[in-house]
Amino acid sequence: MEILKVSSHSTPNSVAGAIAGVIRENKSVEVQAIGAGAANQAIKAIAIARGYLAPIGIDLICIPAFANVQIDGEDRTAMKLICEKR
Repeated sequence: MEILKVSSHSTPNSVAGAIAGVIRENKSVEVQAIGAGAANQAIKAIAIARGYLAPIGIDLICIPAFANVQIDGEDRTAMKLICEKR
């Protein structure tokens, strides 16, 4: 599964395009975000991606979860948003 990492400075439209591109290839994608700002941008991107995919008959769903990741030797908790076709 492909992983897209989103920061608070990510542009939702760009992330949405990346999500839609992976989903069009009949794959699922995991969107990771650490922090409130990054989670906000990730959710916006998923909503935009649903709009990109709906006209071609793809219903995008999102399954939220937590993931433990290491950044610079520190353990952090990330939001893991698994996106796939329904």
